[in-house]
Amino acid sequence: MSRAETARAVRPVSPLWTFGLLRSELTTTFRRWRTLALLAVLAGVPVLVGIAVKIETGDGSSAGGGGGGGPAFISQITNNGLFLVFTALAATLPFFLPMAIGVVAGDAIAGESNAGTLRYLLVAPAGRSRLLLTKYATVVIFCLVATLVVAVSALTVGALLFPLGDLTTISGTRISFAEGLGRALLIALAVAASLIGVAALGLFVSTLTGSGIAAMATTVGLLITVQILDQIPQLHALQPYFFSHYWLSFADLMREPVYWDELAKNLGLQALYAAVFGSAAWARFTTKDITA
Repeated sequence: MSRAETARAVRPVSPLWTFGLLRSELTTTFRRWRTLALLAVLAGVPVLVGIAVKIETGDGSSAGGGGGGGPAFISQITNNGLFLVFTALAATLPFFLPMAIGVVAGDAIAGESNAGTLRYLLVAPAGRSRLLLTKYATVVIFCLVATLVVAVSALTVGALLFPLGDLTTISGTRISFAEGLGRALLIALAVAASLIGVAALGLFVSTLTGSGIAAMATTVGLLITVQILDQIPQLHALQPYFFSHYWLSFADLMREPVYWDELAKNLGLQALYAAVFGSAAWARFTTKDITA
């Protein structure tokens, strides 16, 4: 740490300055073409799913052909367009959403180092801990925005292509459309919360290298590896500890009454990953020799 950085680090930092740093990070992140492209891809997935279901059911047949294939809820889309929200989230959660989070999180620190701007950020009265926390908050907000982009796109396409109205839960009970919208919002929040562990993992990887591309590739590679391991029956004893194991538990929010067991396990597991890898990222970043 330079003398100027040390001198500034001891000064008290105004909460307004911290909010300004977060606002600056959010503005920078959401103005990048890469971020906009990721959000466009995420918004396009529900469009493709909706059009595919509309074409497949144009002759009056049911979506999925009755074979039980496809993401959860897909067979219900033709009856109620709101089910496209649930289907789109189920389709994007295993790969598209975590990949987008991995790219943004992996680039958080390594990208600044690669661009040569990390030292200048630390010269400002931020401090390494405050900067790292701001970076993580930015990634978490991106998790929420990315999930809502999928949900809003799916709701729009579902309303345009299919009827809307009261819907039937997994348990067979009927709920109103307004309650269904509330459940959809809860599911979107649950999906966003499911990604905070990935965000912490990506941030930790980002502190290990000065190459943004390497950090992004490593994070996405870890995501794919963990999900492959989660499908191997011989690893059933370890699978409940994989961050992706309870991702699809959000479907329990469409039961009546709601099953909270796996949802609680998922949130607890994500909090554990966030604490472990967030602490590892802090330990690495606060002791790292910043040369760029």
